[in-house]
Amino acid sequence: MAGALGVKATPFTYAAHVLAAAAAVMVLVWAIHFRGGLAFEAENKNLIFNVHPVLMLIGYIILGSEAIMIYKSFPGLNHDTAKLIHLILHAVAIVLGAVGIYCAFKNHNESGIANLYSLHSWLGLGAISLYGIQWIFGFVTFFFPGAAPDVRRGALPWHALFGLFVYILTLATSQLGFLEKLTFLESGGLDKYGTEAILVNCTALVVVLFGATVVVAAIAPADKVDEPEGYAPIPVIG
Repeated sequence: MAGALGVKATPFTYAAHVLAAAAAVMVLVWAIHFRGGLAFEAENKNLIFNVHPVLMLIGYIILGSEAIMIYKSFPGLNHDTAKLIHLILHAVAIVLGAVGIYCAFKNHNESGIANLYSLHSWLGLGAISLYGIQWIFGFVTFFFPGAAPDVRRGALPWHALFGLFVYILTLATSQLGFLEKLTFLESGGLDKYGTEAILVNCTALVVVLFGATVVVAAIAPADKVDEPEGYAPIPVIG
């Protein structure tokens, strides 16, 4: 669809990087300036929780997005090099996402708060589990030991499509997370129209726009004509 409209990926990769930087700054301002900082060990258990949104956005979503866009951000990059960067960035994103989830559990356990009671937590665990499965499948099929060429060609469109599904699920989960945290803060007395509330809502909106640009960049053709075999734009009917 993106290709049929004459849209190229490169402008959307530029927009995605700008939005990624904005989202990263905004979540850091929220966690450090408004919420008091970051810590893995602290008397104030809220500082432990603050690590969760920072790592989930910067470490998990943004790095994962860079992995998705690597073929379009650097279309002239050697295919094997791009594939390796794609693999490494996704691996780092999974590790940082797991640490972010650990911090949420740690905060809950040390604060006497129940775990896994919300849709956000259910979808979050489901998303990172699917993310891990997707990474293992990609590693075994496309990297080592590597499947037969015919199998790789047949599996690649499904790998890309399932990857975008997991990515969109992750974005949706992040929106539930922003909503859930802000609702808790407002029920505890935070001004619903105050600076912090506006910042959280704006951060969530920037993440939505960021995710949209990443998805378009993923399905749109790169500027170069000779795309690596099997990494052509995802065909979208319509």
